Amino acid sequence: MDTTENIRRTMTAELNAMEAERDRLAARYGQVWSTDEMAHDFTVEGFLAPFVVVERKSDGARGTLMFQHSPRYYFSFTETEA
Repeated sequence: MDTTENIRRTMTAELNAMEAERDRLAARYGQVWSTDEMAHDFTVEGFLAPFVVVERKSDGARGTLMFQHSPRYYFSFTETEA
């Protein structure tokens, strides 16, 4: 049983209802990646909307990004502590 499912569903609905453009997301969350940019900077390990588990290619740091569906942008990288 996924105890985070209801919270994640609510978060996903809220993010997708905004359909924020890149500059608005950047103002709120900092760096924003398109799908191609994210694939260049990160290796994807798994999705669990609205999160994606990634490893940053430059230094091997693992963490999560959040994403919205349309337009598809990734943002709010949070490094996971080892």
